[in-house]
Amino acid sequence: MIKCEKEYSNMINGIINVYKEKGYTSFDVVAKMRGIFHQKKIGHTGTLDPDAEGVLPVCLGKATKVCDLLTDKDKEYKAVLLLGQETDTQDVSGEVLNQAEVTVSEAEVTDVIMSFIGSYEQVPPMYSALKVNGQKLCDLARKGITVERKARTVQIHDIKVLSVNLPEVEMMVSCSKGTYIRTLCDDIGKKLGCFGCMKSLLRTRVDRFVVEEAYTLSELEELSQDSGNEWNFLNPIDTVFQKYESVTTLPEAQKLVDNGNRIPSEMITNFSDDKMQEKVRLYDVNKRFIGLYTYLEESKEYKPIKLFMD
Repeated sequence: MIKCEKEYSNMINGIINVYKEKGYTSFDVVAKMRGIFHQKKIGHTGTLDPDAEGVLPVCLGKATKVCDLLTDKDKEYKAVLLLGQETDTQDVSGEVLNQAEVTVSEAEVTDVIMSFIGSYEQVPPMYSALKVNGQKLCDLARKGITVERKARTVQIHDIKVLSVNLPEVEMMVSCSKGTYIRTLCDDIGKKLGCFGCMKSLLRTRVDRFVVEEAYTLSELEELSQDSGNEWNFLNPIDTVFQKYESVTTLPEAQKLVDNGNRIPSEMITNFSDDKMQEKVRLYDVNKRFIGLYTYLEESKEYKPIKLFMD
């Protein structure tokens, strides 16, 4: 059980694994949660198209400081590729630009899909939230304006072909930040010579947040009415830093901690050689998570990188 932290004017601080349903934009989710939790300081961790669904970690209060960190994490998607047609949006919601008969074999489809594993130069789609000269590409696209986009290197860590029932292919894709699955579907179709677009998309994972543990907005609205303070759905801020070792300060370090100063290693209760890492999670004597610190070998001190206290 996790106690809902309501310090600093009853502000809730933590991360919620939200299941974004079809029809909602990521901004819609944030707006709805501001109403549910009655606070403005809420931010999402990466845009999902309105027609897509799945994992959308949402940060509340002090946790909004980790929004950019979660946006940069690897992600996993379950997608359905529809071969035989190309659309302006690279998914089935768009206008059909080209069509072709699907004559390729199941083996050819699988071989081409697998060829995308690894580094891959991907041109961002016009229907995306990326900005050019301060304007979103999707806003320009809706006005019929197309601008040149530079290819970006993305990483496709793995692809598992779950089923092939031509012209449809269901696959699981594990990839780096900034990867557009719609564009991957389009590129696969072009390489096969029969066009392709995305039929459906489910984001199944963002870092440690998985779809099986995600909550819908209606579930969160119901759970938030619980008169108790124990909220299972609220993840503490340090959740996203679990890969780093933890260190705890001695009582005499409290003033340094509260002022955001460097902490000498002799003021760490569990200091050892394995704590002399590039980054560590630092907690005060009351087990309160203070922030992410880096160890300075020359001065034998821990220097704050990102603090999560007011």
